[in-house]
Parts: sequence; structure tokens; C-alpha cells
Amino acid sequence: MKYRALGKTGLNISEISFGTWGIGGDWGKTDDATSLKALHTAMEQGVNFFDTADVYGGGRSEVLLAEATKGKEDEIYIATKFCRQGDIHDPNNYSEATVRAYCEASLKRLKRERIDLYQIHCPAFDILKQGEVFQVLDKLQAEGKIRSYGVSVESVEEGLFCMEQPNVAALQVIFNIFRQKVARELLPVALEKQVGILARVPLASGLLTGKFNQGASFDSSDHRNYNRNGDAFNVGETFAGLPFEKGQELSRELGWIADGKGNMTRAALRWILEHEAVSTVIPGFKNSEQVLDNLGALNVPSFTEEELKKLESFYDQEVHEHIRGSY
Repeated sequence: MKYRALGKTGLNISEISFGTWGIGGDWGKTDDATSLKALHTAMEQGVNFFDTADVYGGGRSEVLLAEATKGKEDEIYIATKFCRQGDIHDPNNYSEATVRAYCEASLKRLKRERIDLYQIHCPAFDILKQGEVFQVLDKLQAEGKIRSYGVSVESVEEGLFCMEQPNVAALQVIFNIFRQKVARELLPVALEKQVGILARVPLASGLLTGKFNQGASFDSSDHRNYNRNGDAFNVGETFAGLPFEKGQELSRELGWIADGKGNMTRAALRWILEHEAVSTVIPGFKNSEQVLDNLGALNVPSFTEEELKKLESFYDQEVHEHIRGSY
């Protein structure tokens, strides 16, 4: 395993870490025993950072992380998120009393005394502009409830604004071969300001694995079913904002990236890791096999300059016009 600095937090985290949305249950049926085994597999391979949220399975993912990391609280870092249990547009949802309650509830589920990275979970941009929530997080940090804080954002504009706030230590952004705007407009600023970058939706909800057949369908509890057009939350969180059928077509055009890299999954993750500003990439998982497949990206060769330029042109000419949602 290789490790990278998480901005100026003082933490060095595994360059491939894992998001736990999938084991919470919003990606179809899950099994807790299988999920726990996968978490242990990841840690055995050197993964020391996991991302979760209080709404993943109604807290289920946090509870699973508590069980898996028991006795390793000083070795395994956890990032969690808040605000989407309430109305993300309501200022009262970000008051000190409300945020403190969210924080205490997550600490209780995680069975920890401190959250390593506490993130505002894709809030309304107007709320960020008001600024009070940052003052609340400053207070929780001073009290030792959280080590550092950051924001999970939907757009480059939101990310750039957040980096103007002095104590925002990390940003979580949608970043993959289908969503390259971040690389041009946000990553250089993050590198300059030493703000950590967590790359989420790295496989475009599975499109970049190349495994979906033409008749692919998803369980009713899977966001790839109920949110494919943004009916439940930002459309960018599902298939990176691409219409599913178009995403499948574009994925087939990208089949060449697997050459010499084992498969498309590993190649797609490797592409993200080529960017120096990225602290970690956080694919999801549901079992140990997926964990090990994702970690295989650590051992594949880098892309050549020619290949990187080819992928950049592909985004400009084939992908960009089809992305939906603000980004």
C-alpha cells in the first residue's frame, strides 16, 4: 500500500481507501457478515481510511465500521458526513444544536471519541455562502470532537468557495474519466492550498467497470434504479450524471484502457491516481472480491502522456455534452 498526505491534516492515508455507501444498503441487498469480512480484508491489505455518512443505511455503515475497527481507533481513520438527515436548504439544519446532535449520534454509532474528518454532506450552496456552519465546525474542532473538517461538494464552484474558508481541510468531489472538469479547475487550487481531495464515484456507479450488459437492471433499493435521472438527489451521484444507456455506449468505447492493466476497473482507478492533488480515491464495495480487485489498481502501470491526452480529448469530444446536473 502507498500513502498520501490528506492535505494539511497531518494524516497519511491509503491512496486507495473505501466508501461505505454500498454496505449501507443503497446499492441493493447487503449482508453484514460479508460486509465485515470485506472491511477486514481491506485493512489487512493496508487500507487505513474509510468514508461513511450518517444516512448510509440510516447509520448502518457507521455501526459496521465501529465493529470492524474496534481496538484500531488510533490506526484506522474514519470520515463521516452530516446534514442530509434533515432539510439541506433549512438554515436550522446547520445550527450549533443540530450539528452537535448529528456529531454526537455519529460518535455513538462509531464508538469513538473523535471523528477524524467530519464533512458537510452536499449541502445547499446558499448555506455554505452564509458561513455559520463553518463556525460551528470550528467550535467542535476546538472541543476535540473532530480532528479536521471538510465538505462533500457537487460542483467545482462550490469547491472553490469552500477552499476560501481557512479551516476547510478536505473536499470530496465526483472525479472520474467521465467527469474531468475537476482536474482542470479545482485540483490545481487544492494542491496550492494543501486541501486534501477525496475522489468519489470513481467508477461512475459501475459504468467504468465495463461489466454492465445491455439489459442490466437494478434492485428497487439501488440508487442506480431510483435516482438514475436525479429524482432523489443530485443526478451526478448516479452514473456520474450520464444517461445510463449513453454511459454504457461510452464505456464500450473506453475498453482499450484495460490493455496491460488487468481490467477497466483498475485502469479507471489508476487514472485518478495519476493526479498529484488527489489524496485518496474511495470506490465502494460489497464483498472482499471487489475490495481486492480495486486494490489491484495499485500494481498496474501508469498511463502514458499520449494515453492521458487521448482520454482528455475523449471527454471533450464524446462525454462532456451528455453530463447532467451542475458540476
